Amino acid sequence: MNVESPAREPMITRRRSRAGVTAPRARRRQSLGILGPTLGAIWIGFMLEPWLVVWASPPGVGRTVGLVAVALTVVGYVACLYGTRTYDVDPRAAWVFLVLFALCVALTSIRAQEHAFEGLVFLNVCAIFLFRSPLALVVAGVSATVTVVVPLVVGWDSAGNIVMIIVFTSAAVYAFMGLVEANRQLADAQDEVATLAATHERERLARDMHDVLGHSLTVIAVKADLATRMLRADPERGAAEVAEIQSLARTALSDVRGMIAHARHVTLGAELANCRAVLDSAGVEADLPGAIDIVPDEHRELFAWVVREGTTNVLRHAHASRVRVTLARDGVVVEDDGRGWAGGKGSGLLGLSERARAAGATVVTGRSPLGGFRLAVTLDPCQHLGRPGPRPTSKTRGTSRQTSPTDDRRTEPVLLEGSS
Repeated sequence: MNVESPAREPMITRRRSRAGVTAPRARRRQSLGILGPTLGAIWIGFMLEPWLVVWASPPGVGRTVGLVAVALTVVGYVACLYGTRTYDVDPRAAWVFLVLFALCVALTSIRAQEHAFEGLVFLNVCAIFLFRSPLALVVAGVSATVTVVVPLVVGWDSAGNIVMIIVFTSAAVYAFMGLVEANRQLADAQDEVATLAATHERERLARDMHDVLGHSLTVIAVKADLATRMLRADPERGAAEVAEIQSLARTALSDVRGMIAHARHVTLGAELANCRAVLDSAGVEADLPGAIDIVPDEHRELFAWVVREGTTNVLRHAHASRVRVTLARDGVVVEDDGRGWAGGKGSGLLGLSERARAAGATVVTGRSPLGGFRLAVTLDPCQHLGRPGPRPTSKTRGTSRQTSPTDDRRTEPVLLEGSS
């Protein structure tokens, strides 16, 4: 029986490119990614001392081997700096690299003696770049121990200054790599947020196009069929249906523009669609109007803010199982069967009150006939009749008694409280 052996993972793998990175940001990161290793490569100047010591030694095989070892040390260090910038190295390959690096330092010491220990500083830096973990500090501890013990055993001069350089350099580079990794993770998180935001916006546009325009286009299709029949049987009614189709088309166009400029204003159709979506996801029964044709175009944005604020309050505070939104030509009501007004002041209704005053409307809050909270915004009679009305005074702002658009009973208003 043939058994397939598991595929071996490559010893060196290229790091995945981050999605959602803009071209300028990618170029900036690429420039910084090259600048960092270049600045680190400047420190190879410290390998000039063991090179000169080996060069000044008597000619022979030992001298040649020492010079080659110094050159390989420099090449290995530079390769590690630039290679680990774009590649992740398997731990086994990293250990092989460090062993070969240590062998080059040992071969350099044949002629350079204690001066060869400067190569251990670069070995520890390579270990930090390769492992990016506390294991690199263990390698630094071993290197420092070797720097102290070997001169005592073979009778070389003390390399105490190299020990201090190894300790401080390893600590500094390890801390710096931690900072670089944290910044990299932050940049990845920012890219992910940007990608998710773009994806969410595309999904929102697709959802709103379906929810907001679906009803309008369906009504237009039905009325177009009706107008086709009426133009033959009843030309006047057919002309009226065509006029309504034109109005619906303008409304649909307005909703599309509102979705495109979502960050600047809201649209009533979109808010009703979003209201249904969020309430359904929260398990709340939503009784929403099926059309917004009754609301004049100039008041739809205000009513959209009312629907948004009412939905927000239901989700945050009401603990309701049912929500009802009622639209009329002169007002909108959002009410629920939740726990009602819990007291306290919130900024949501205060902001809504400012919008309502600017539009010549009044915000009224109180207990709903359903048993919960009731939010109503009623236009001044002059406003919904198309005539400019008087600006509300400070004595009547938010406190006048208003009649619900859907209920003949009068509700005692509460002064903009009980909202987020």
